Amino acid sequence: MKKYIIDTNALISFVTDRNPAQQQIVAPLFEAASRLKCTLVCHQFVLTEFVFVMDRVYGTPKITINAMLKDFIAMPGVELYQQTDFGALLSFWPSSIADFGDALIAAIAKAMKGATVVTFDEKFKSGLKKLGLESL
Repeated sequence: MKKYIIDTNALISFVTDRNPAQQQIVAPLFEAASRLKCTLVCHQFVLTEFVFVMDRVYGTPKITINAMLKDFIAMPGVELYQQTDFGALLSFWPSSIADFGDALIAAIAKAMKGATVVTFDEKFKSGLKKLGLESL
């Protein structure tokens, strides 16, 4: 089964209307995961970033963010990932991937051979490509 590693911006694009084009790209992945046609892998760091952005940038009430997280975590096809290969992460950051959180996602992609990173960050996509890692 195909695995997709969700970046924070993809998760935010799914739950907000900030960018309808991005939402149209990511929504089918969430629907496929809910039908167990693929797996969405989400690192705990992405959830932390999600909470921060939804709270501080979008002003979403904490109780609403809590409900979003509960629904996401309970969704079929979602796999929470809590491990961190700091050796891989630090080999990518800051030389290949400038953002620490992005380097973490790249390390997961390296560990999960064949998984695709779902991100809308073009600079991050470029870094992933240089590392021979897939992105959507």
